[in-house]
Amino acid sequence: MYNLPARILHRLALGNKAVLETGFDIERGLFSRESPASTGAKHVFVSGLARAGTTALLRALYGSGEFASLTYRDMPFVLAPNIWARIGRGSRHRPAERERAHGDGIRIGIHSPEALEEVFWRVFGGDYIRQDRLVSIQPSDAAIAAFRAYVGLVNRRYGKQRYLSKNNNNILRLTGLARAFPNAVILIPFRDPGEQARSLLTQHHRFLARHRSDRFAQKYMTWLAHHEFGGDHRPFEWGVAARAKHTPTEPEYWLAQWIGLYGFLLERIPEDDERYLFVGYELLCGRSSEVWGNLCARLDIPPGTGPAAGFENRNRATRNPAASQLREESDGHGADWELRATKNPAASQLREEAAAIYQALTARTARQLLS
Repeated sequence: MYNLPARILHRLALGNKAVLETGFDIERGLFSRESPASTGAKHVFVSGLARAGTTALLRALYGSGEFASLTYRDMPFVLAPNIWARIGRGSRHRPAERERAHGDGIRIGIHSPEALEEVFWRVFGGDYIRQDRLVSIQPSDAAIAAFRAYVGLVNRRYGKQRYLSKNNNNILRLTGLARAFPNAVILIPFRDPGEQARSLLTQHHRFLARHRSDRFAQKYMTWLAHHEFGGDHRPFEWGVAARAKHTPTEPEYWLAQWIGLYGFLLERIPEDDERYLFVGYELLCGRSSEVWGNLCARLDIPPGTGPAAGFENRNRATRNPAASQLREESDGHGADWELRATKNPAASQLREEAAAIYQALTARTARQLLS
């Protein structure tokens, strides 16, 4: 994907915190006064465990035209989007769209919104990236002020008043986001736990192989603080206990990650707190018009901007296994969950625990987005 000069540029821009801090300081000094005030705006943050349809949701929301969001055009100087836009203004290089590394049929190009925001938190968010996990640390007042400025800079770059983020690691700092932007809405997608765990396992194997053959690809994900799977996988703190019993190459490990995160969120977030909305993947796909219409109303965006054919359900039970765009979970790493549960009481217990959480989350989504 990247030739040698591009790899060197990315290493210089993303691999050195001093360069990132300096670039942000210069960007802030040059453009903050011209950036729109954003503290009171109704920004939208999409965050949860990976493989829950977060990208589909991000793209549908971005398609409304209401939001600014970081895109591949902002790479690799993601903390200086306005400076980089001016430097690259005369460039005629426009790479063709390609399928992303996940092998799931989603195509990306230079204008695609992407989860690049975490570079900011890696620099200013405190010591939350540990050797074996990601821990919850609420941002300092200085970090909150800097993040408000950063969102304003991204909005200025794209000429918008509202900001859209897809960043799974924001789960670690929900209180901080609410402090930074009291009127923001945080969307937490979730998916059938067996399907989501299977997809995570598949991606883990896929990126392990990729990172063994391409060390730059692993460093690239580390610079972006994308530790969801692959050679530098680091779980959220709520799923660390799973490592005592399972390895990331086992489906039970990923199911335990699902239980740890969503069980914590279900318990922590009161249903009457309108800043948070759980978005069930199966409900979003199965009843797209209703769920999407109500979601748009909650977010104050035009309802006619979602996918024309609704959201596509890629779960195994509903997809066409011959379709090339759905091949990502047919590579032999998906587990026969029913068989494993029959032979392994521990797996059966995990499935039952996950099912109870999933039913509670689905019921909450229905009450929030179908009533």
